[in-house]
Amino acid sequence: MTDAERQLLDLLDIERLEVDLFRGTGSGGETPTRIYGGQVIAQALAAAYRTVEGRLCHSLHAYFIRPGDPSIPVIYQVDRARDGGSFTTRRVVAIQHGRQILNLSASFHAGDEGWDHQHPMPDISGPETHPTRQALQERFIDRIPQKYRAEFTRARPIEIREVEPRDMFEPIPTDDRHYLWFRMGAAAGAGPEMQHLLLAYASDMGLLGSGLRPHGLSWYTRQVNGASLDHAMWFHAPIRFENWHLYAMDSPWTGAGRSFNRGKIYAEDGTLVASVAQEGLMRRLKSEG
Repeated sequence: MTDAERQLLDLLDIERLEVDLFRGTGSGGETPTRIYGGQVIAQALAAAYRTVEGRLCHSLHAYFIRPGDPSIPVIYQVDRARDGGSFTTRRVVAIQHGRQILNLSASFHAGDEGWDHQHPMPDISGPETHPTRQALQERFIDRIPQKYRAEFTRARPIEIREVEPRDMFEPIPTDDRHYLWFRMGAAAGAGPEMQHLLLAYASDMGLLGSGLRPHGLSWYTRQVNGASLDHAMWFHAPIRFENWHLYAMDSPWTGAGRSFNRGKIYAEDGTLVASVAQEGLMRRLKSEG
């Protein structure tokens, strides 16, 4: 297990303060200036899971209200909305500086018999044919200001292989549909709840950038101010995140300073394990820099 993987597992091991009150670490995620959205979603889901027995999450819906401050912990307050015969519902409020930064609702299901179908996985070449995150960093490191290079190349817990990566600094307009492979080796042996937390953490990677692609933009072109506004996720099948998963993303619409983005997550054998939807801020910067 790498240090980065161990750190992520520690981030998701939130502390119980009271019966329905928990505390999570704010620092250590994907971004240094504010808390990475996938981190606060995963920690909020972890808090909800601490109040549920014998049922797995099948859906969650979250609103990002304020940017998270990575310099202090996050308090998670769980409301036990309902414990039904088949479904359990929880509402989680994430708090920093006395104010809400995220609201999350999650539903848990005991499971039932039914009919099965799914859309097939896109025909995409396997992860071994695509460059590693480290290889892409090396490609662009000379264009990163010296003071940001350590953060840019810092080891991350999720292994990523992006399909047809773009030039981060001079992207050309392209199709909104894009794909990446991801996994985390340290997920091996983890229970189904932790598998959900890890996939929820990873589900915020790359999705918000879908709406930038048709416009020839990236987060490095200094033209757009972006942030996640909400995030919804549905879990369909058992997850073994130590194995490769394909994240197929697209953006059907952008407008009014927002973008709508969707994702489907497939196991390497083609099983659709989760679906994701997210709307994000896509505001034009008034001036570069």
